[in-house]
This record gives sequence, C-alpha cells and structure tokens, in this order.
Amino acid sequence: MSIKLGVLLSGSGTNLQAIIDRIAAGTLDATIELVVSSRPDAYGIKRAQEANLQTLTLSKELYADPLVADEIIATELRMHDVDYVIMAGYMRMVHDPILAAFPNRVVNLHPALLPSFKGAHAIQDAYDYGVKVTGVTVHFADDKYDCGPIIAQQALAVEEGWTVDELEEHIHAIEHVLYPDTIQLLAEGRVSVRDNGTVEVL
Repeated sequence: MSIKLGVLLSGSGTNLQAIIDRIAAGTLDATIELVVSSRPDAYGIKRAQEANLQTLTLSKELYADPLVADEIIATELRMHDVDYVIMAGYMRMVHDPILAAFPNRVVNLHPALLPSFKGAHAIQDAYDYGVKVTGVTVHFADDKYDCGPIIAQQALAVEEGWTVDELEEHIHAIEHVLYPDTIQLLAEGRVSVRDNGTVEVL
C-alpha cells in the first residue's frame, strides 16, 4: 500500500532527498504530497521544487504564535490528505493542532539514541560527552521535545580520533537509510502503538 506523506523541514533537506530517491527507486511505497519549510531560504525547498513537489513556506512572523502556524500547517496537510507527517530536520516543536489531526502519525528523526542527548545539539553533545556509542532514533512525536514512542534505532560505534564533523557524516549516512526504511514499515502497516505507549513492529 502506498502512503501519502507531508514532510516538514527547516534546513538542507538531505533526508527529504533520501526519501525522494527511495520513492524514485521503487523501494519506498509512498508519495510526497506537501513539503513545508519553517524557513523561506531552506535548501530543502529547492530540492522539493526540483522534484516537482508542492511546497509551503511559512515566514518567521507567522511562527510568532506557534499554535497559529501549526493550525495553518495542519489545515494544509489535511487538504493534501496526507497519512503521515514526516519531520526531516524540522527545528521546531509541533503542537496540538498537528498532533491532534495526526495522532501517532507524526514521525521525527533524532541524531542520537533517545532518551539520551535530547535537543537541537545532540551530535555535538554526544561528542563532547565522549560516548563510545551513539546513533539515530526514529520516533512518533508527542507534545514533549524528543519524546514519544520509539519506532526504530540504529547504533553507531564512535571511532577514536573522529572529529565532530566526521561523527556527523556517519550519523547522516545512517539517517538516510534508516528513515526511508522506517517509513516503508509504516507503508506496510507493520507499526502500531501499544496501550502502554511502546511501539510494536511486526
């Protein structure tokens, strides 16, 4: 079954590109109905336009009231009839207008093994802490930052002597495979949230 995606981004859009590429390769049963950017100058919007995808860009002024911004986004996503909302480097929290419209269908990617190293600087924080293992988490978003039921994780052993930039490269390489793989699990209907808030993957 093919699922319809709405993608939220704020930056370069490399994870959007990974999803676009997997759809084009026929290994991801999905379509991207709308790409939303929190920044007008995000390179991810250029990637979306090059792939002939519908885009929506919100200005900084609109985000002065995050609930108003999220109401606009939720309305647009509903109009495009999306099944799942995919946060791909979206540097803002989502709030009730989106979460209520898409319960257990807002998915986030985090560059660390949650619950460790939450927040916007997870790669740097893990590096500074000197961890020997970090990784990537895909989870359903909820009303708390970098919480919500975990769908998938992949660990990465940190090599001695890596710079933080090298660590970031390896993290992104995992993201670009794990995220489309996880979205494919959603497309196949293999992911459900149990009553206790944990995720079952069949």
